[in-house]
Amino acid sequence: MTYPTQQNEELPKGRLSSLRYLWRYLRPYRRGVMGATLALLITSSGVLGIGAALKYLVDEGIAKGNPELLGTGYVILLGVVLVLAAATYARYLFVSWVGERVVADIRRDIFAKILAMHTGYFETTRTGDLLSRLTTDTTLLQNVVGSSISIFLRNSLLFFGGVVMLLITSRALTEYVLLMLPVVIIPVIFLGRRVRKLSRATQDKVGDLTSHAEETIGAIRTIHAMALEAYEEQRFGALVGETMKTALRRIRTRALLTAIAITLIFGAIITVLYIGGQYVVQGKITPGDLSAFIFYAVVVAGALGAVSEIIGELQRAAGATERLMEMMQLTPIVTAPKDPHIFKKPPEGRIAFEHVTFAYPSRLDAPALSNVSFRIEPGEMLAIVGPSGAGKTTIFQLLLRFYDPQFGIIRADGIDIRHLHPRHWRGFIGTVPQDPIIFSTNVWENIRCGAPHATDDAIRAAAATASALEFIETLPEGFDTYLGEKGVRLSGGQRQRLAIARAILRNPRLLLLDEATSALDSENEAAIQKALAEVMVGRTSMVIAHRLATVLKADRILVLNAGKIEALGTHSALLDTSPLYRRLAELQFAKR
Repeated sequence: MTYPTQQNEELPKGRLSSLRYLWRYLRPYRRGVMGATLALLITSSGVLGIGAALKYLVDEGIAKGNPELLGTGYVILLGVVLVLAAATYARYLFVSWVGERVVADIRRDIFAKILAMHTGYFETTRTGDLLSRLTTDTTLLQNVVGSSISIFLRNSLLFFGGVVMLLITSRALTEYVLLMLPVVIIPVIFLGRRVRKLSRATQDKVGDLTSHAEETIGAIRTIHAMALEAYEEQRFGALVGETMKTALRRIRTRALLTAIAITLIFGAIITVLYIGGQYVVQGKITPGDLSAFIFYAVVVAGALGAVSEIIGELQRAAGATERLMEMMQLTPIVTAPKDPHIFKKPPEGRIAFEHVTFAYPSRLDAPALSNVSFRIEPGEMLAIVGPSGAGKTTIFQLLLRFYDPQFGIIRADGIDIRHLHPRHWRGFIGTVPQDPIIFSTNVWENIRCGAPHATDDAIRAAAATASALEFIETLPEGFDTYLGEKGVRLSGGQRQRLAIARAILRNPRLLLLDEATSALDSENEAAIQKALAEVMVGRTSMVIAHRLATVLKADRILVLNAGKIEALGTHSALLDTSPLYRRLAELQFAKR
């Protein structure tokens, strides 16, 4: 079995055709899409209708001096505006509702995909890339589905509809408009792209600021201990200065864009007014025609500018869609079989490694285990010892089926664990890592994650067994105390005891302990060892051990070296037969 390296290619822009993948998420909300489309057509027609109403108001009401016709024109124009406002409200409501729903569904699917990926995937994939897909990419799609597509379609309709109305109103003036349009639009588009580029650069700088601040705050104890406050202030100040310089360039360019846009747009309008005024004087068009023409010219210019702005955003959203769809198409290497074996009753805990060879995905040329074979009987306690990098933790990771071995078989009660659903199999395992993870929540939830449906009484009993109840009750709010990010409010020993309480609450058939008492003092270690001894009764236990007390209680000891089994036996036997174990005992297991 081989593990391909996952690539996370940056796709800032993509083909607009990639947006078709969004239809699978839009389909459940097609009624909302239809409502938004109808509202879109009404708003576009309403905007173009204002020009016709304006022509009627000028020609029939103002030019002829007829108060009744003026009033009628006013009512018509006001009616068009009210319909336009109502349709705009409906369009915004429908489009935003659909956008929020679609992005919520995409985020759920992406998060589910992340959770479903095998552990090896995270060894070769940066966490930042995954978070970027979950936040930045989905936010881009939210903007597109909830706004940009609607604006693009609306302004496309306004552009083509406006050009048609210009031609109907005055073909001669339309020729002048079409000649001036590039002169107005091209500089605005060019400077607009420059502003967007500088805006992205500013956001990147802000991202650098955020990352630096996050890293600094996360290492605040180290910074205080090493008196690095002034140094970190200087580094952060330099980043702030770079961010400010980029922001000022964006502000200057944006100000220039505004000035040029005002000059060109109003210059073009004045020019068309002048030429149109000549046509009115010559009787070629009516004052109402000129008023409507100017209105349509402004609509066409505005629509074209908006479309040019939106196309760049749509391309970036298409790139985000490609990235998200690529991720959705990934297949975990460690998967559940089509017809998994189900233990009808809890397994006895008989474990067997048969000629297991395994290399991590990022180090395929350096096997972590080579031809490893051993058996553990139900209820037996096996200690695993060896120098750093010997493969001790790898055995645990293979048992948990974070990875599958390239060669060999791992059996549980005679069943190849690859024939079990990973979640079903892991439900019978309790683990206590050397460096336990504490979640940013209260004590209840941190212990309850060992058994999500456990009662408060069961959690309290597990905490008592793990010798954690005493320190928990001294916390400001007891079990309701918020423990801070990664359990920063707890000592290493306290975090370890919470992890042990989780494992106890789980009531596992197989207990995996990665030196579970390494962070405890002698008094607490003795209490925990006693508690673990009670918990281990009737359960198969595997312990990565560095301390003599742990090793002496083991039924057998497995000695690993460079991924191979050096020896297997009892403590006394290994002292006589294994030079490596004897050396480890002298160096690491010396009596305190």
